[in-house]
Amino acid sequence: MALIVQKYGGTSVADSGRIKKVAQRAIRAKEAGNSVVVVVSAMAGETDKLIKLANELIPFPDGREIDVLISTGEQVSVSLVSMAIKSMGHEAKSYLGYQIPIKTDSAYGKARITHVKPDKIVKDIKGGKIVVVAGFQGIDDQGDVTTLGRGGSDTTAVALAASLKADVCEIFTDVDGVYTTDPNVCEKARKLEKISYDEMLEMASLGTKVLQTRAVEFAKKYNVPVHVRSSFNDNIGTLVCREDEEMENTAVSGITYDKNEAKITITKVPDKPGIAHRLFGAIADANIRVDMIIQNVSEEGLTDITFTVVKTNLHKATNIVREIARQIGAKDINTDENIAKVSIVGTGMRSHSGIASTMFGALAREGINIMMISTSEIKISCIIESKYTELAVRALHEAFQLDKKAFAKGSSMPTP
Repeated sequence: MALIVQKYGGTSVADSGRIKKVAQRAIRAKEAGNSVVVVVSAMAGETDKLIKLANELIPFPDGREIDVLISTGEQVSVSLVSMAIKSMGHEAKSYLGYQIPIKTDSAYGKARITHVKPDKIVKDIKGGKIVVVAGFQGIDDQGDVTTLGRGGSDTTAVALAASLKADVCEIFTDVDGVYTTDPNVCEKARKLEKISYDEMLEMASLGTKVLQTRAVEFAKKYNVPVHVRSSFNDNIGTLVCREDEEMENTAVSGITYDKNEAKITITKVPDKPGIAHRLFGAIADANIRVDMIIQNVSEEGLTDITFTVVKTNLHKATNIVREIARQIGAKDINTDENIAKVSIVGTGMRSHSGIASTMFGALAREGINIMMISTSEIKISCIIESKYTELAVRALHEAFQLDKKAFAKGSSMPTP
């Protein structure tokens, strides 16, 4: 008998018909001899509806009260799913985050789970119940309700799976696995049978919205196998797990893109020790995350600094940079919202040569200029004009032949 944690997103519980199907799937797993814990999100659109309501009252609502408000969406879902399971002849019990409890820090809207005490869940499982838990929410040391940020139900599910030592955490979404790239952009995108934690972590952080980044971090830390599946069919999905030899043989596993970035350039910055710290320290103090940074070679004691931020932070970041630029005597500030980041990801980059060359060559053949480049051990990212995003994704997918199986280890990159 296995212990399975199943997570269902908002589209999976969008109406009574879909809620019944979630209940039926959980019951099938239970009748197969498994212990089952179900984690659910708010019904599709509910969180946005609640935030819109709050914004009609006040432009910048208090973070604590927003968390109290939007956590109610999951309360509706867990009660309805539990009712559906009971109506089908099985025992079920619902829990909110604070009832378990799922303890977090006090960063409202983006709280991090500190620990989970699963004693109540274990007792109910032993009693034969299907346990239904509200995702996305927890409670801090002050007893205040907190939420985990967009996609936080994924993190709830993986954290519960880790604390319960579950055999697998099944993430049911509106897609049936992790693809080599977005199938809506590239018709040759191929569903992956499995992907390593590190690759999934990179892809999640680079724009792939299948799993929340923190959920993957949890899974990797506690070695929780995560099975990404569709809630609308019974197909086998993609297993996110430890890296193995087969994964190492794959040069590139996926192509991602992100249009939600903006670029800021400060020109003629005095090239002196401490200037970069002063600039990026002020940005960090404002809780703005910087992604890519480039500093040009100094000429006559002056340099240009370019970096990217999330588009929603552009106005705030620009105001900070403008003030710092005035203080240090920089010449000018330029911003650009018409950019996108395209990235290739694969653990096989460690053992294959020619990856960057193939990437840059594919973009060059399509006349796509690269503005910025960032690399890590298993990914290469390029900033390009946003109008070329889809073309770049398709070109890279073809260049690395991702519609086919992996290259043999040690093989050279294709040059179509």
